[in-house]
This record gives sequence, structure tokens and C-alpha cells, in this order.
Amino acid sequence: MSATRTGYATTSERGLRWDSVPMRLWQKAKRLGVWDPADIDFELDREHWAGFSALEQEFLLRTLALFQAGEEAVTLDLLPLIETIADEGRIEEEMYLTSFLWEEAKHVEFFRRWLDQVAEAHRDLWGYVTPSYARLFVDELPRAMGALRSDRSNEAQIRAATTYNMIIEGVLAETGYHGFRESLQANRMLPGLLEGITLIARDESRHIRYGVYLLNRLIAVTPDGWDVMNGRMNELLGPAMGVVSEFWDYFDPEDGPFGQNMHKFLDFSSTLFDRRMKVLERDRGKGLPEIERATLADIVAEAEPVVVTGS
Repeated sequence: MSATRTGYATTSERGLRWDSVPMRLWQKAKRLGVWDPADIDFELDREHWAGFSALEQEFLLRTLALFQAGEEAVTLDLLPLIETIADEGRIEEEMYLTSFLWEEAKHVEFFRRWLDQVAEAHRDLWGYVTPSYARLFVDELPRAMGALRSDRSNEAQIRAATTYNMIIEGVLAETGYHGFRESLQANRMLPGLLEGITLIARDESRHIRYGVYLLNRLIAVTPDGWDVMNGRMNELLGPAMGVVSEFWDYFDPEDGPFGQNMHKFLDFSSTLFDRRMKVLERDRGKGLPEIERATLADIVAEAEPVVVTGS
């Protein structure tokens, strides 16, 4: 890595690529990502929490503990990707990734505020971590992202982005958000938690959109890029589904709290996996300009989740 620079993109004829995918995502992040976890009202959440059964509280606490650990993990592990993108001089992507990291940090704050102020969960929650969860978050994620510090090849970036954006965010987190919305919205429960989850999911939709773009960009210029991505997706699908099934080891898989069951979670996870693969397959073999146009069209067509507030 060079210790000196010969110039800057923004003072050259190049300037900033305003219509590029990362700059469009940057504009959306400035408009939609500026929310404060401290502004969300948990008064009704505390009332609802006090009225839940012990099993319902356990269901929520177990779910939230996994979200809390996961948000901290992705916040800690994102830096090598930012450094890699910066070292390549991709200023628009680095600009967007600054919002990416800031948003992940806010997600950490939101879940910890809820655990402190509503559940009053001040004990150690590590016991909720299952083997598949530990494999993904304690081993696979930090290893794939940390590898970029010494190996910034396209193949290493593909493995890191597949792990982070496609599996951790694109399958696991999205499944969790869907479960929360199904459980809480239908029952008009925990409006503060639902508001935060909706805002977080909106942030994460941008993160996933960037991850798909990044993978498409890398695969387009890497001879074995598709095989690297496909192999990594299939390698991690089993542990991702294991996170879901192991969670349900502690509840009735057919009749869980809030009307949930294991099969709905597993089916939704599988659907998300297939959906991510279809988008990547759609753009397989395209050149970079075509990928850019297709992704920009996706951004324009994308509906923004309505935020349900507790007020």
C-alpha cells in the first residue's frame, strides 16, 4: 500500500460520480438514516413487557440478545472493508461506507437502550448464543473481514461481502426483522421496538443493496468470481439455517409465542437466500455499465418501509 498520493479525484477532471450507485445510496443515507435511538419512546413498551408471560419475555429476550451481539459484531468487523475500498481510491464507495458504519453503531445503541430501559436485562446474555450463531459471528465473519488486512484480492473481497452482506444481513437479519414485524405489528405490541426495527431494516436495505452491487462489480472483473461467491453462499447457508433451527430448540416449533413457528422462519430464510441469488444471477455476465444501470433502476423502484411510531 502506497504511503503517498499523487492527487485527488475530487480536484481532478473526474470530480465525483454523482449518478453512481454508491452516491445514490449516500444521498438516501443522508435523507433516511438520520434518526436518533435516544428519541424513541419506550413507555408503552415497558407496560407491554410487564404484561407478557415468562415464555413471551424469554422469546423476545433471546431474539434481542442475538440482534445485540450481531450488531456489535458487524460494527467491529466492517473496518477492513472500508480500508480496502479507500486504498483502491473508490471515493464514492468510501463516502457511502462511512454512513454504513455509523448506522451499524446506532443499531448497537438502539438494542442496548431497549434491553436496559425495557427488559432491564443487565445479566450476561452470552448463554443465548448457539453453535451455528457462534460459527458465523465469532469465526466466519471476523475471519473473512479480517483477511482483507493482508489479502485485498477480488476473491477475498467477494468472500467478505458474501459473508457480511448476503448471509449475515441479507438472510439472518432480514429474517429477524420479518419475525419482529409479524409478531408485534399484528398484536399492536411494543411500538418503540417496532419503530426502531423498522428504521434499522430501512438502513439495512441500503447495506444489502450496496453489498449486491459490490459483489456484482467484483464478479464482473474476476474470472472465478462467480464460483467464489457461489461457494461461499452455499458454505454458509447451512449455519445460517442452523441459527434459526437452534433458536427454536427452546420453544415449541409448531406453536411458539406471538403466533410464530419455526417453519415460517425457515421458509422465509430460504426465500431470502433464493432472492439474493436471483439478483446476482440476473446480472451475471453483464459489464460494469450494465450492472450500474440495473442497480440504479432497482434503487429507484425500491419502496421505503413505512416507519410505525409509538406516538
